Amino acid sequence: MPAALGAMGVLHFAKPRPFDGLVPPELPGSRRAWTYGSGVAELAVAGLLAAPRTRKLGGAAATALFLGVFPGNLQMVRAWRRKPVWPYQVIAWARLPLQVPMILAADRIRRGS
Repeated sequence: MPAALGAMGVLHFAKPRPFDGLVPPELPGSRRAWTYGSGVAELAVAGLLAAPRTRKLGGAAATALFLGVFPGNLQMVRAWRRKPVWPYQVIAWARLPLQVPMILAADRIRRGS
């Protein structure tokens, strides 16, 4: 999980444009600011998870992060509703239930550390 979150955090800075489209337009401020902010959060959580002394806190932070980015997954469904069903809508809809095992895994890390 730390490697995946770290890689995604880096991608938020290296290729921010796709992430900008996941930011719900109802949020205040610029989409790019939210993209960079979530990238920082992912990098921070990855760091917490990677260090044994902060792993429990990292699990709690990862759980909160995965819950916090769920609106972005809903935004993807909304933004891609006029795109072709395959692969766009399938990907957008498939991301929603995949959040559940990620949230549960993060919580297991919190409880097991």
